[in-house]
Amino acid sequence: MRKFLLWLSLGIVSIVASSILLSQSNLGQGMHGRMGRDHRADAQTIHQLFSDHTQIRRTVTEIPNGIRSVTESDNPDITVLIQSHVSRMYEKVNYKRSIPMIGMSSTLPTMLRSANQYQRQLHETAKGIEVIETSNDPNLIAVIREHAQEVTRFVEQGMPFMNNGMMK
Repeated sequence: MRKFLLWLSLGIVSIVASSILLSQSNLGQGMHGRMGRDHRADAQTIHQLFSDHTQIRRTVTEIPNGIRSVTESDNPDITVLIQSHVSRMYEKVNYKRSIPMIGMSSTLPTMLRSANQYQRQLHETAKGIEVIETSNDPNLIAVIREHAQEVTRFVEQGMPFMNNGMMK
């Protein structure tokens, strides 16, 4: 009888352990799947913004230690895209998550790696978003300012700039 109870106990422990491992594996796949969907959704938003770039206006002002930019549209749908895109990208920077199309930017890799070395403020406006980025590191200030110029070129040129790449 003891052998039977021992084997029964081992069997139950084995089943429970297998169930836990399987549920963790499925959770991981679900997280990976959701991350993939989020990445695709972010990329689609970026493509939409490139396509509608003529409906976007952007100003960048250099301030001490960084920049202030305002990106807006009179089209309410594009306003929502601008606001959600910038918020999502900042969330990715804050948590050092992968950013769609990061290779198209000469500055994003540095900004992602240096997220704790510069300050970011977002303020939604009625038609878009205001961004203030500052740092005490002169090298990072230069990167912040170059990134602002990259984004401005994307807004001005849209898909052709994206297709030609930024490194040329």
